[in-house]
Amino acid sequence: MSGTEEKIILKKLREITKDKDHWSESIAYVGEKLDEKYSVEVRAKALWLLGEMGLNYPMQVNPYLEDIADYMDDNHPKLRERSLNALGRIGRADKNLILPYFDEFMTMGNDESDDVRLAFIWACENIATNAPELFCESLGIFYELLFDSGERVRMEAPEMFRVMGKRKSECVMPYLEKLEWISENDEHRVVRIHSAGAVRVTKRALEKSNKNS
Repeated sequence: MSGTEEKIILKKLREITKDKDHWSESIAYVGEKLDEKYSVEVRAKALWLLGEMGLNYPMQVNPYLEDIADYMDDNHPKLRERSLNALGRIGRADKNLILPYFDEFMTMGNDESDDVRLAFIWACENIATNAPELFCESLGIFYELLFDSGERVRMEAPEMFRVMGKRKSECVMPYLEKLEWISENDEHRVVRIHSAGAVRVTKRALEKSNKNS
């Protein structure tokens, strides 16, 4: 693909991104851009856009889900990152669509790329918003990510506990004491703040649950 062709396609994808009223009609065009004949930049943009489209039209994006998930194995970290972004948004809309790929998805917190690990947390937060039950047995993964080598990964990891604490507070209970310690002692200010927020949200949800029981 020539540089001129790539610029034309990227311009078209940017136009589609802004034209949300016609997303439903543009899904096939975007889905076709996952083909390996296109550049990394084009495929990365297509993956991101399909995720956003999938949040609104999950069933229409479903035909491209296998191709989206296949990019979790790609050699290029940007494509792995965008694959996770897309799965997170689609899974937020309909968890059942991503379940066939969920086991592999949950291994991506060990990816060598900081950006991919960050995308993994963000995607999990999206899915957990409407399907927190999928993560109750996996919160240890996010606890380990609180001590990740990547600064942005560490900053985002407590947010998963906040999302879960609001929706499945009993699942976060085993981590409350640890999160409180981190909120008071971690060397990074944002990690402390986000951990404190997760503790606060979880305790509030537990109190509400106890009052209603």
